[in-house]
Amino acid sequence: MAPIVQKYGGTSVGSVERIQAVAQRVRKTCKSGNGVVVVVSAMGKTTDSLVKLAKDISPNPSRREMDMLLSTGEQVSIALLSMALQELGQPAISMTGAQVGIVTEAEYSRARILRIETDRIKQQLNQGKVVVVAGFQGITSRENLEITTLGRGGSDTSAVALAAALEADRCEIYTDVPGILTTDPRLVPDARLMSAITCDEMLELASLGAKVLHPRAVEIARNYGVPLVVLSSWTEDPGTKVTSATPTPRPLEGLELIHPVDAVEYDRDQAKVALLRVPDRPGVAARLFGEIGHQELNVDLIIQSIHEGNTNDIAFTVGKNCLVRAEAVAAAIAPTLRTHPESAPEEAEVMVDREIAKVSIAGAGMIGRPGVAAKMFSALAEARINILMISTSEVKVSCVVNAEDCDRAIAILCQTFEVSSSPVEGNAVGIYTAADPQAPPVRGVALDTNQARIAIRHIPDRPGMAAKLFSLLAEKNISVDMIIQSQRCRILNGIPTRDIAFTIALSDAPDARKVLTPVAAEWGFGEILVDEAIAKVSIVGAGMVNQPGVAAQMFDALAKEQINILSVATSEIKVSCVVEQSEGSKALQAIHAAFNLAEISSVEVTA
Repeated sequence: MAPIVQKYGGTSVGSVERIQAVAQRVRKTCKSGNGVVVVVSAMGKTTDSLVKLAKDISPNPSRREMDMLLSTGEQVSIALLSMALQELGQPAISMTGAQVGIVTEAEYSRARILRIETDRIKQQLNQGKVVVVAGFQGITSRENLEITTLGRGGSDTSAVALAAALEADRCEIYTDVPGILTTDPRLVPDARLMSAITCDEMLELASLGAKVLHPRAVEIARNYGVPLVVLSSWTEDPGTKVTSATPTPRPLEGLELIHPVDAVEYDRDQAKVALLRVPDRPGVAARLFGEIGHQELNVDLIIQSIHEGNTNDIAFTVGKNCLVRAEAVAAAIAPTLRTHPESAPEEAEVMVDREIAKVSIAGAGMIGRPGVAAKMFSALAEARINILMISTSEVKVSCVVNAEDCDRAIAILCQTFEVSSSPVEGNAVGIYTAADPQAPPVRGVALDTNQARIAIRHIPDRPGMAAKLFSLLAEKNISVDMIIQSQRCRILNGIPTRDIAFTIALSDAPDARKVLTPVAAEWGFGEILVDEAIAKVSIVGAGMVNQPGVAAQMFDALAKEQINILSVATSEIKVSCVVEQSEGSKALQAIHAAFNLAEISSVEVTA
């Protein structure tokens, strides 16, 4: 029988009693006839204690020595758990990441796994032993033998990677919660357990701050079709299954360094509607998209840019067959938005562009690779293709371009990312795993308060500027989340310009400012604004594809609480709104209630 991989986090092995309880659970699994590999984290707050020790010695310790230090935490756990199993009469052996053959790139504190040499672990399994593996760590090539750590969530990553390499029956992730919930139960007490969720939905939720699973672990599960389940360490409840479609076969060599892009997608059946100078106040987006949803018009991308004065711009794309009705809705609403002339002295203007196309790169390997989007923008810039709109998610980057540039964009992106073919034309879900037709459109709600928004005014509107901007950030290993390009074009000194805003990790904001400030004048940029008091609230669900009104329902929930939306960005299965940080928790609670997630979360999802 194929082995089972189990992973236990720090709280699950936080004391002798808990280690003994884990040993009992592992022994019970062994009696089913499967071989068992157990991956464990350091006990309780051990890692935090080790970090504090290092800081007491040196305010800026080297990353190599930190990896050497932090890797010791898991060694305590594996030895103790192995002893506990042996006391129960179950043969067991503990192994470090190096001993088990987890080979990584030579990148301290955030190494990615290159391969797993499974001969030794298989030998021990064949002898009937439970193999207890130190998570979070690996080793570089046999020539250097440098100890490395995998970064935050590294034990999840270790477990799923081992399951992929061993072609395990399944990978079980044991935590201190009963499974994957619709949102953070600390903020929403009536958050409910999901019996199943797709890998694509989990990728988005994990990347939005849901801490039950790390995005890298979900990425590996998706890429290699690893059956994944999240369970409680304290109960026998079934937990949450994380499902994926049958993946395209891929080699295990370069396990986490595979091609980040699986497909180049395109859609020529798109038209853009933009409302310029919309009043910047709660309820405007809800009103617009509420009426669009009432007309049962499917909206694809939605972009709300940063405010300028007391107004901002909202743009969205629809299928060309819906354009006339969408334009009529926008034109009817525009005059009514001027209910407060002092806040919107000019009437909102409706602009329509029928000659556009959407091109996208898609792949679960994009996570944590800041250079992927920049590489796409650079490729389009080299082909002199201007980007009209940008939409990003964890597994897809989409750009709206002029229709006449679509074929060239597809060709250059396929060449750049070594993709031999692109899917058939159409606004398909693409990489996203389709949800069960009976599943609700929204599966979960996430809040991220650890983000900052950077806005750059008056960037010259010509091919290559976005590429230069995001390539520079990528060189400094700064990952960008939402990217929002304004629809309003300003002519300054005879040069057309637009604003670009993007969100990044709060901890990266000082570095981003430091990087961008010196080049602003050289590249012709205007003012650089940094807002560290924001929160991003998002809804995720594969069932929202081709479901009119989902975004409107989210916007309406925020409007009813008088929460102003600072910016909006969407993908096929995600809608994200930036709000004031002080209103983040209230926004999360309102949206969770609006979609009745406390009642409908038990619906099954199928791959």
